[in-house]
Parts: sequence; structure tokens; C-alpha cells
Amino acid sequence: MLNIEAKELVAVYSGSFDPITAGHLDIIRRASVFVDLLVVAVCKNSEKAEFFSIEERLALARELTEDMKNVQVGYFSGLLADHVKVLGANLIIRGVRGVNDLEYENQIAAVNRHLTGGVDTVFIPASQAYLYISSSIVREMVKYGGDYDAMVPPLIKEAIIKKHPKK
Repeated sequence: MLNIEAKELVAVYSGSFDPITAGHLDIIRRASVFVDLLVVAVCKNSEKAEFFSIEERLALARELTEDMKNVQVGYFSGLLADHVKVLGANLIIRGVRGVNDLEYENQIAAVNRHLTGGVDTVFIPASQAYLYISSSIVREMVKYGGDYDAMVPPLIKEAIIKKHPKK
């Protein structure tokens, strides 16, 4: 018989989540089943204008994940690697939609592994239904009156309508 010591597996899934999409929520659900604790780390993307404030994104993410007992939502700024070390996390989760995402994310994973002293990144491929979805596309659809219903959870759609009513 093997003698296996259990070790808590703490993972971090980071992003600007502005807004959080159906694809993001799918990755959160799927990642949460194989870790003891999943920290959804909301950050500010300094290169993009905010659609929702950090406070709004945190509140929305918390509400969307409140039924997931091993998921916590928090804010960070700066380098993800530094946040991972502060949390004592031993895994980084990243969702990938295709080859372009994978190429970029692989570079970031290598940097994070170096900066954290060995924390690996696990890539979770996007579900087929969400391959075309990104926060940027949702923002464009909202801006130009496109149909984004299937791209976001109902809670996010309500928040978008409230904050960004059609003109």
C-alpha cells in the first residue's frame, strides 16, 4: 500500500475580468474541482480603460462564485508571481482559447516559474462554446449594440445594462 501524504493544493487564476465572461466562469468551475483552494485574483489592466471598477469586479466575481466553497476572490496589483508567493500558492491556472493564447501564456508561465522559484502553470483549454469569447469582445458588443447574451452570465448582463445603458 502506498503511503501518500496529502498536500493542500492552492491555485491562483488571475485576470482583469472586465467583465467576467461565461468562459472565465467555466474555467473557474473546472479548475475548482481539482484544487483545495482556488483564488480568483482580480487585477487592474493599466493598458485598458475600466469597464467596471475594481470594486465592482470583485463584488461580481464573489457573487458568481459564492456557491463554490473552495473559491475565494481577491485583488492584487503588480506581478502575479509576487502575489502567488504572498499567498503561498503552488499552482497558477490559465485559460487558453487557441494557439495564439498558448504561445503568449507559455512565455508568461516560464517567467512566473522563474520568479516564483518553481510554481508551475496549468493551462485549461476553453470549452468549445466559449472559444470566441473575451472581455474585449464583450465590451465591443456592448459599445455597438451587439448581442452578448451567450457571452456573459446573467448577473453580468444585468450589471452591464445597469452601468452601460444603451444609448
